[in-house]
Amino acid sequence: MNIVHARLWQTRVSTGSDGLAEVVTATEVGRGPLPVSLSQLVGINALACDLRGVIDEGVHDHEVNLLTSYVAETKNGTPLTAHYPRLTATSRHIRSFVSECTGLGVMSAVSEALFAWKPDKRSLNSFDVLPRQLVGGYGRTGPRPDLLFHLDAGVIAGEARGRSRKEKSLFPTTATKPQKDRILTLANWSVHNTGHPYFMSWVWIGPSGVVVDVFLPEDEKVTDNITTAWVKTTKDERWVIASERSRRRPRTRPATDLTDDRTTQGGDTFLARPRSIRLPAGTVRRIVEESATQADVKADAVMDELFERQAIVGSVADIPVRGRWIRANALGSATHEVLVGVLGEGVPAEGRAQRRRRSQGVDAALDGRLLTVVHRLDEERPSWDRIERDLLSAT
Repeated sequence: MNIVHARLWQTRVSTGSDGLAEVVTATEVGRGPLPVSLSQLVGINALACDLRGVIDEGVHDHEVNLLTSYVAETKNGTPLTAHYPRLTATSRHIRSFVSECTGLGVMSAVSEALFAWKPDKRSLNSFDVLPRQLVGGYGRTGPRPDLLFHLDAGVIAGEARGRSRKEKSLFPTTATKPQKDRILTLANWSVHNTGHPYFMSWVWIGPSGVVVDVFLPEDEKVTDNITTAWVKTTKDERWVIASERSRRRPRTRPATDLTDDRTTQGGDTFLARPRSIRLPAGTVRRIVEESATQADVKADAVMDELFERQAIVGSVADIPVRGRWIRANALGSATHEVLVGVLGEGVPAEGRAQRRRRSQGVDAALDGRLLTVVHRLDEERPSWDRIERDLLSAT
């Protein structure tokens, strides 16, 4: 298990007379290390594809090779790093692929620690694409949450961003223009949806390694359900992010279609007044839970298909594992390899299959039936007894 240095922010929104976000004040809560591993990043991105489409192992193997060649595996307990000079030398679309994959993986990993997620129960559901039944409720056009996280406190929208930066400092000292724009966009989305809570993670890949800024609203549904025990230091930074609308305020009027963020008449754009999400919280929760179950069924069918295609490489809890080791050699000689494997069935725990397990020893992650393991080539490949022991004894 590695770590990423994280900086936690709390945001407060001030609205103007038009009901839109005028100023967002981001105040630093603190900084500290949060756990994340390369095997976890691989597993999260492996399940981020459309499971209804064609599953091509060759494509997935290539993506795993590409991601893990640029994002460097390091020793247990050390910060996650990247081959930054080589990342900057590549084309923009490859750099974006690596940054976005890292951003998605780090956000999911960080949210587990931030919201004290328990690996032996389904207390957190996330969706990269909104369930179809929720699209109308959240709006068919304009900003929509990238992710929905279902916690005991309710549904929280999430946004994952990943970018590279050339500065040698660990964190940016001021908010960048893309950050400001996105923070204002999300603030307006929240205001438009009557204060729907959200959080945003912004992952930076730079010469100093992989770090993450996490922005949380000043909302008790969020602040009362996070853990800050990991926070070690703070510099009391404060960013004041002001809207540029003061030069020309948009006219406002009720939207003709409440699923739209804006309407147009005579060439002028009118921003819709704030409105409530039309789906009750209990309905959203039910749809999220049903969609999670449906996603599990689809994932299980994909796992069955993949399981039949691969050779047996080992076993966990006497359950056979099929898959193959992929060397991270997209940039030349590999320093490590990654196992992407599928279990014949879920590992049982108290009468039901375990959802997720994160090893504290070997860099391994188990998500349902998907097993990912990262191993340095200058060390002996871990035995299956050790993989099983580390995974199943993890808390």
